[in-house]
Amino acid sequence: MVYFMIAGAAVAAIAAWTDSRSGQIPNWLTFGAAAIGVVAHAFFGWKLGDGWRSAVGEGGRSLGGLLVCSAVPGFMYGRGAIGGGDVKLFAALGALCLPMAGLEVETYSFVAAALIAPAKLAYQGVLLKTLARSVTLAVNPFRKPHQRREIPAETMTWFRLGPSILLGAAATVLAHWGIR
Repeated sequence: MVYFMIAGAAVAAIAAWTDSRSGQIPNWLTFGAAAIGVVAHAFFGWKLGDGWRSAVGEGGRSLGGLLVCSAVPGFMYGRGAIGGGDVKLFAALGALCLPMAGLEVETYSFVAAALIAPAKLAYQGVLLKTLARSVTLAVNPFRKPHQRREIPAETMTWFRLGPSILLGAAATVLAHWGIR
């Protein structure tokens, strides 16, 4: 199982590199990793289990990981909180690592992002302004329509999640490898 997690960390490393360079995570990487995850889990289920039953079971677990690990990021994407490449990367990591380890990757990734983002914003000198805009965005739905404050799109801050996902994948590998 840890070998699938190492493969996931390698995929996350490529995604982090492309995300930091271009702001995009390529479809060939995410769709390819997801397909390889499902097929490889089915193959190893066949070889190590009792034939078709194990192949379908392991392939199904991999598909389950894909679906489970894309649920929360998919919701966040629908709200404009993260990019589509991030959702597809989480789904691919769920297919490679299976549901529980995929959710570990997600958790570690969001923790890493929660630590890195404020530090980056403080370094850029926009932390307090960004926090004020965040409070405004959080409070706006509770205000009457004529009292809502508009936040200009050009003042919004975007954070590349790829490197945080790499940290989450690496932390999951280390946790499962026995290094604590």
